[in-house]
Amino acid sequence: MKYYIEIGTINKAKQDIDEICRREGFENLTRCNFGGSGVGRFLTKLFAVCNILLRVKRGDVLLLQYPMKKFYKPACRFARVKGAKVVTIIHDLGAFRRKKLTPVQENKRLALTDFLIVHNPTMRDYLLEHGFKGGIHCLQIFDYLSDKMPASYETPHTPRKVVYAGNLGRWRNEFLYKLDNCVKSYSIDLYGKGFDDAQNRCKQLHYHGFISSDNFISSVNADFGIVWDGDSTGECTGAWGEYLKINNPHKTSFYLRAAVPVIVWSKAAMAPFVKEHNLGLVVDSLEQIEERLSAITESEYAQMKNAAKVVSERLATGYYFKEGVKSAEKYLATKKQ
Repeated sequence: MKYYIEIGTINKAKQDIDEICRREGFENLTRCNFGGSGVGRFLTKLFAVCNILLRVKRGDVLLLQYPMKKFYKPACRFARVKGAKVVTIIHDLGAFRRKKLTPVQENKRLALTDFLIVHNPTMRDYLLEHGFKGGIHCLQIFDYLSDKMPASYETPHTPRKVVYAGNLGRWRNEFLYKLDNCVKSYSIDLYGKGFDDAQNRCKQLHYHGFISSDNFISSVNADFGIVWDGDSTGECTGAWGEYLKINNPHKTSFYLRAAVPVIVWSKAAMAPFVKEHNLGLVVDSLEQIEERLSAITESEYAQMKNAAKVVSERLATGYYFKEGVKSAEKYLATKKQ
């Protein structure tokens, strides 16, 4: 039997993992919901973890989403007591992003799992270098569940249209206020909350406010989506920029689910995936976009667009996480022999 603990969060990536688990026949150990308060969430997860001792049996598999704060270690240990195996999918690494753990401390936690589903080869290598000994599968990209069909267009616009969507607060995206010298022959449509349009100096940047993810997928009319963080147009800077070197940003999945090819930083961990599957452009700086867009032929763009459509269909079905589960099951089966 396969089990999971429902996270119960507004985080889209984690919600989608919960939903794919349900579709794939995993049994949910979260049987009681004590509400959305801090105490309620604590009790909900506590009872779910205790259910491991009541329901899980030898030979079963428990899927956990990491981080799980104070409940991760007891969940793993309870599963081991019952003779079950633990598969963990990583969303964030505390030692790398928030610095709340040292690599040694985090490795001690992750050593309690039998198999890891990680973002990409860069994250895999980082964890192996810090001592992880179990099985590892690279997700490649996070799935993005939605019933909506992407907007239909095949050829690039003239002039080219680019989109940027997400959290637009200056603390994360100061670069948005420095685009006036970068963007000349193309336009950028901006979607999200937190942008101070009164401070916008770029005539080619058009702010449209917040739009729901489903509406974005079904209506966005752009040639490319930018995946970028930090205060500089020259490179992705600061803690968010550093994290892009090891992390799979959900924004990439969001654009591709809308069948929009992407523009990513050359040092980002997602860059090899984008290159390999011809899903867009890889640039060293935002200043390069102007020249790169002008050089793309309609035939080249059509190939990128078709590749984005293929990935969009996969993201909609949970393909990448399901491949991770298959890899975990194969690895665990070999360990039984």
